[in-house]
Parts: sequence; structure tokens; C-alpha cells
Amino acid sequence: MAVRHRKAFVIEKYIQPEELPTRLVEWDEPKPAENDIVVDVHYAGLNFFDILQVQGKYQNKPAFPWIAGCEFSGIVSSSSPIPEGCTYVPGVTRVFGAGQGAYAEKIKVDWRTVIEVPERMALDEAAGLYITAPTSYAALVTRANTQPGEWVLVHAAAGGVGLAAVQIAKALGAKVIATAGSQAKLDVAKRYGADFAIDYRKDGWQKEVMAITEGHGADVVYDPVGMIVPSLKCIAWNGRLVVVGFAAGSIEKIPANLLLLKSASAMGVFWGGLTSRTPEVVPQTWLALLDLLDKGSVKGAVFDKVFDGLESVPEGLRALGARETWGKAVVKIKGGREGKL
Repeated sequence: MAVRHRKAFVIEKYIQPEELPTRLVEWDEPKPAENDIVVDVHYAGLNFFDILQVQGKYQNKPAFPWIAGCEFSGIVSSSSPIPEGCTYVPGVTRVFGAGQGAYAEKIKVDWRTVIEVPERMALDEAAGLYITAPTSYAALVTRANTQPGEWVLVHAAAGGVGLAAVQIAKALGAKVIATAGSQAKLDVAKRYGADFAIDYRKDGWQKEVMAITEGHGADVVYDPVGMIVPSLKCIAWNGRLVVVGFAAGSIEKIPANLLLLKSASAMGVFWGGLTSRTPEVVPQTWLALLDLLDKGSVKGAVFDKVFDGLESVPEGLRALGARETWGKAVVKIKGGREGKL
């Protein structure tokens, strides 16, 4: 019988998020395949899709049993095999990435998919970068082709992908209008570059968008929530609406006549799908993002709270689902923020 000494949130059947505390168990050490390395997870990113996945409501449905969590940062394990062509140093090299099983003390992952943490970046900042940053870049650049001087409306702008979108849009030379559901979150969005901030809980918030843009409307709408239909009231002629996610919990039905009247386009962005279907986009995206990070135009993941300990994953996901966090929520699993033990 295999020795089980890695703690992990193991999912053997679909559960409700509140059942997660019971799934922290001792489990087999990762068994790396030919191109895999093993990483000691120091921080794990918390995402809405993690909440959906444990319930069986996400498009990625691994075969049972599987370990929850996706985004992570850490150090290549001292006992990790090093595949041919890989230059990472066991026990030394800091990496960040994504793979099934981040809510664990160790994760196996294809070394070709992870990225070495930039020297000036701490591991907590890197933990929430791998999905949020390229998703926002692909939405604004690859899909919407955002141009300098255009108006970009970013919904849920104080969330993980929202703050990344605000910063990237500004780096592209766009003018950014952020929306959020509290004054504190609006202040956060402005702190990270939004030109204007609007409370979308107010009736008629679209009129504020039209007033700010002097009747022009938003050229690009970035929506990780499910606000495409309301946004059609303030979309510009030839505007582009990018569907990033459905954090509000329901999937919209878009009235096609409203798209027609504004000559508008609605499009989706699914970074996971892009990486498998158009892999040539991946290095292009990361080269651009690492350049923006190096220049300081875009920060690493930003957050107001780090949840402490692997056992705090359920509480972190609960707070995320209840919108009690801003920026990117992460869990500290091991070591310090720089990667020191």
C-alpha cells in the first residue's frame, strides 16, 4: 500500500463548498510523468471556478479522485526529477503556474507550462498571476483589440481579473471606467489606475458611463460577472463586449437586436481553451506580460488578505464567494512570501 503523507483537498465525489473541510486528508505523493516536475506549493490562488469545480458545475471535470485548486507558486521540490531540457534547480528555482491539484502541499506539473518567478517578485504576488493576467490580456488584446484612447468599461474591477484588466487597459493607453459594488472597492480600482469608478448597484449607472464618455459609450466592455445585457445600454457604436465569466451565478441571454442596433460584437475569452487550441498565443502573451511586469506597468497579483495555512482554503473560498475580498485572494501553504523556509 502506498505511503500517504501529502496533505491535500481530495475530491472523491461532487460536494458543496461548505463540505470542503472534511476533504483535507493525507494522500499519495505526486507521481510525475516524463515532462513533470514536483513543486512544493508555498501559495495557492483562490478562484471562483474552484468553487464551481468541486460542485461539478465547471467545464473541467477530472476523473475521481482529484485534488482541488489550480493556481500556485512555490519552489521546485528538492526531490523532484528534472526532465531533459529543463534548467530548473531542485530546492532553489521559484516558479508559478497552474495545474489540477494546487490545494495541496505538493503538485506535479509539466515543467514547460510553468514560469520562473521574476527576481523582484514575491511568491504571494506570483500565486495569483498565472490565470488572471493572461486572461485579462487575451480579453483586451487578443479578442477585443483595444486601442489607445478607447474607453474600456471593467466590471468587478476590484476582483483578481478585474484589477489585472484595469492595469493592462491603462498600459495599452485606454481610458478606464471601473465598476464595483462598494466604495472601498471603487477606491481600490482607482488606486490601481482606473480613471473613473461607478457603483453598479445604483439604478441607471449606465447614464454615468454615457456622461463620462460625453455620449460616446464604452468601446470595450470587460465582464467577468454577467453584466453584458445591462452594458448594452452604454456600449459605443462598433463596441466590443468580452464575456470573461459568470461570477454572478447566471448565464445571460443576449438580445441580438441590441447588438445589431449598435453594430456591436459579443465575444468570449477562455484562456484555458486558447492555450490548447492556439498554443502560439501563449509565449506571445507572456512575453508581453513579463515586459509590462518588468516595467512596473502591471503589478503582480494584489490582495488585501492572505489566508494562512492549507486548512484555511475553505474559508478563503467562502470569503471569495461572498465578495468579502478584493484583488486576488491567496492561501499561504508553506514558507515566507519570498520563498524562504
